[in-house]
Amino acid sequence: MARRDALLRLHKTLLARRQALRKALAGELADLRNFKGDTGDSVDVAFDSGNEEIATQLAELEARELSQIERALARMKQGTYGVCEHCQGKIPVSRLNALPYSTT
Repeated sequence: MARRDALLRLHKTLLARRQALRKALAGELADLRNFKGDTGDSVDVAFDSGNEEIATQLAELEARELSQIERALARMKQGTYGVCEHCQGKIPVSRLNALPYSTT
């Protein structure tokens, strides 16, 4: 029963993280859409360009994590969450606590 309880806690954790990522991505994408380049001198343009690049990379990382979370939630529905995709053995709960969307 301990593993089942741990998996239920992980489900709640994944749902909360998914919601946080969706909210963050929505804000970041809105900021990128509203980005106004070419304002000010060349230093301002370079600074803005660097900020835009960082924001884009962060959004990509968050989108990738969101995808992995969605996949983990789908595996929970299928009953295959917590099972290694390669050897079909149980993934230790400690690993799932560290990386809830782990597949191996």
